[in-house]
Amino acid sequence: MQTTYPGRVITAVVLPRTLVANVLLVTAFALLTWVAAQIVIPVPGTPVPITGQTFAVLLSGAALGKWLGSASQLLYLSLGALGLPFYAEGGGGWEAATGATAGYLLGFIAAAWVVGFLAERQQDRKVSTAIPAFLAGNAVIYACGVTWLAYYLEVSWQEAATLGLVPFIIGDLLKIVLAGLLLPAAWRLVGAVRK
Repeated sequence: MQTTYPGRVITAVVLPRTLVANVLLVTAFALLTWVAAQIVIPVPGTPVPITGQTFAVLLSGAALGKWLGSASQLLYLSLGALGLPFYAEGGGGWEAATGATAGYLLGFIAAAWVVGFLAERQQDRKVSTAIPAFLAGNAVIYACGVTWLAYYLEVSWQEAATLGLVPFIIGDLLKIVLAGLLLPAAWRLVGAVRK
């Protein structure tokens, strides 16, 4: 019989949940987001580049749960806002944190919370439920990002979606599928090791 670990995310099964472990995990996932932000593909005609950030955001929520996952993204946002080169293409500082991509950065926090909430309800354990959970998280990022982009550029929401959503759909779907395959595989590995 396989243990289901109800209400627990994968890092809580693998590691003890101590204050030190939580701080290290939050920091590690903030750093993972920073590394993923440096994977940049510029998109002509839009101030929003393709990056690996959303993949790291989705993983942070699923691996850490809603509170620690969102804390990791808040730490990521804060470190970049303080001037560290944490954002895409080594960007950082208050202007970068409040610029065209600010909505996406704030959306990372909310998306990690949503994915973490769903992971705590075991939605990250099967491909058939993990992919919809990651789609929900990505939808939160888009909603926040495109809404801010429309405000920032003073354009309609539809125009902002053309700039800040449409060019990214295929890449984000690939990241969602990858995360949707990775987490269930990690759970199977944990189950096999714990038997």
